[in-house]
Amino acid sequence: MASSTVSSWMIGSCMSVPGAKEHELHGFFGIYKSKCKWAIPSKTTKGVFINSKSNNPLTFPISSSFLSQPNRTITGFSSSNSCFLFTGSAATRPPTKTISSPQTGEVMAIASQSAMEAAPKKKPPTKERRVVVTGMGVTTPVGHDPHTFYENLLEGVSGISEIEAFDCSQYPTRIAGEIKSFSTDGWIVPKLSKRMDKFMLYMLTAGKKALSDGGITEDMMNELDKRRCGVLIGSAMGGMKVFNDAIEALRVSYRKMNPFCVPFATTNMGSAMLAMDLGWMGPNYSISTACATSNFCILNAANHIIRGEADLMLCGGSDAAIIPIGLGGFVACRALSQRNTDPSRASRPWDSNRDGFVMGEGAGVLLLEELEHAKQRGATIYAEFLGGSFTCDAYHMTEPHPEGTGVILCVEKALAQSGVTTEDVNYINAHATSTPAGDLKEYQALVHCFGQNPELRVNSTKSMIGHLLGAAGAVEAVATIQAIRTGWVHPNINLENPDEGVDTNILVGPKKERLDIKVALSNSFGFGGHNSSILFAPYK
Repeated sequence: MASSTVSSWMIGSCMSVPGAKEHELHGFFGIYKSKCKWAIPSKTTKGVFINSKSNNPLTFPISSSFLSQPNRTITGFSSSNSCFLFTGSAATRPPTKTISSPQTGEVMAIASQSAMEAAPKKKPPTKERRVVVTGMGVTTPVGHDPHTFYENLLEGVSGISEIEAFDCSQYPTRIAGEIKSFSTDGWIVPKLSKRMDKFMLYMLTAGKKALSDGGITEDMMNELDKRRCGVLIGSAMGGMKVFNDAIEALRVSYRKMNPFCVPFATTNMGSAMLAMDLGWMGPNYSISTACATSNFCILNAANHIIRGEADLMLCGGSDAAIIPIGLGGFVACRALSQRNTDPSRASRPWDSNRDGFVMGEGAGVLLLEELEHAKQRGATIYAEFLGGSFTCDAYHMTEPHPEGTGVILCVEKALAQSGVTTEDVNYINAHATSTPAGDLKEYQALVHCFGQNPELRVNSTKSMIGHLLGAAGAVEAVATIQAIRTGWVHPNINLENPDEGVDTNILVGPKKERLDIKVALSNSFGFGGHNSSILFAPYK
C-alpha cells in the first residue's frame, strides 16, 4: 500500500498540486521560488517538492523545524524536466538506496524500487538510421584537399623530409612528415590565427573544408537545424606549442604568460571553437586515445547519428607535435627512425630494415550524415559508414600484445557490429607505423582474422606521410574513402625486403593497383593498448 501511494506521487511530474503554496527554498545553488510547491500532506506521504528546472538528483537543506519531526525521511529522483522529493515515516516509505555526493558529502537518495518498476523497461523500436560520408577535409604533408592528397598517394609521393621549423641538428632524429606551407586565409580570422596552436589551426581549416566539400553553403547552413549538428574532433597531444611557450614565459614571470595558454592547449577546444564559429549546438567534445584518437571520434560521432541525437557530425583528429619537446619526447621513447640521410625512405612498414616510425602532422575531418538527411538536401554520398569497434590490449603502455589478442578481438567485434563477414572485406588500410614489433603483430592478427582471402589487399598510408598521431586515423579514413571512390589503392613504398613470414601477395606493391572495393577496414592503435577498427563500403 505504501509503495503504490508513493508511486502515485510520481505521476504528477510538473503538474500543479491542488492547494499547493509557493515557498522559498534555500538550496545549494541559491533561493528557489515560484517553481517550488509543497503538496498538502497525506497520511502516508508528508510532502512533495517539484523543481521543473532540475535534471539531476538534488538534495536541499530543509528547515530544521521540518526535519526535527520524528521519522522524517527524504527521497529524491529526477525525470527529464522535474525533480521530486517526498517524505514519509519509516514504516510507510518504500526501500531506497543512498549515495554520497563527492562534491558536498551530503547523502543523496535515489529512485526507489517501486518507482523504477513504474518506468518502461525498454525504448520502443525505432527505424534504423544509416550513416554516410558526404564531405572530407585534410591538411597533410602531401596535400591540403582530398583530391591532391590522394593523387600524391597513388603516385607514391613521399611527404617526409628534413625538419625546417626549428634547429634539430643535435637530435638523433632530424626528419618528419612536416607541413612546409600552410595558410589559414579565408578559413580563420587573422586574430585567432596568430594565437592558436597549429593543431587547432589544422583542425579548423580541415573541418571547414569538409563542410565546403560536402556542399554546405552559407544558404544551406542557415536552413540546418543546428541543434542536431555536432563536432567531435580529437587530438592525441593537444596544444603542445602553446603550453610549452607558457612554461618558458613562466620562467620569467607568471605575468608574461599568454591568457589563452590553458584553453588553447586543451584537446577539446578545437571542437568547441569550430562549433562556436558554425553555431552548431549538438554533441560537442573531443576524445584523446593517443594514435587511435581519430577512429574513436569517428565511431562515436556515427553513434550519435544512429541513436538519433544528431543528423550531421564533423569528426576526425588533428595533431601538430613537430616541435622540440614533441620530437625530444618520442626520441626519448626510442620510437623514431634515425634514417636522416634518406628521409623519403625512412618510413617502411613491413620492411625488415625499418627502424621506427616517422612523425607527421596535420588533420583529417569527415562530414558524417544521416542518409535520409543527405538525400533530402541532394548531397553527394562518397561512402557508407558501416560501424566499428574498440578494445584494449591491457598489456603494456607502448608495446603491442605479443599474441595480438586485443587487435583480433577489435577486428572481430567490428565485423560483428557492422554485420560484415570476413569474405566481404577486400581492402585494409593498416595502422602499420614502421615499428619493428607493431607492424608484424598487426599483420599476424589480420591473417588470423581474414585467412587466405585471395582478394584481400593491405597497405599503409604512413609509408608516405609518416605517423600523424591523433590525426592518423582520420587522414587514413579519407584515403580509404578515396580508394572506394576511385577504384585505386595506393602503393606501399619502401617495401624492399619484407619481414620473414609476411606474404607480399596480401600487401599492395610499389605501384598503385586497381581494386573494386566491397568493404574496407581501417585500423588505428595507440599507446596504452587502445585498438580501433572502422569499416566503410560503397553506398548502394
